Amino acid sequence: MRVLHLVLKRCWYDMIERGEKTEEYREVKPYWIRRIGITDAVIFHCGYTNRTMTFECRSISIGKGRKEWGAPNDDVYIIKLGERIE
Repeated sequence: MRVLHLVLKRCWYDMIERGEKTEEYREVKPYWIRRIGITDAVIFHCGYTNRTMTFECRSISIGKGRKEWGAPNDDVYIIKLGERIE
């Protein structure tokens, strides 16, 4: 299983934990192109703490994200989350 680790600001982490935010965004840049690839699960880290949660990765696409969820104006990777694993 291929796992992607993402560090989030507390506000975004809390929204995902509550089930309000169902997708995460990353810029379409060489750094993320190499890391995202085929991903089965995403482990979110609340800042650089030991607080984590794991979700299935339902899909990854490129497009416009939702502003209220922190997406910039440009196209981004949209990582759609599935069920929480841990």
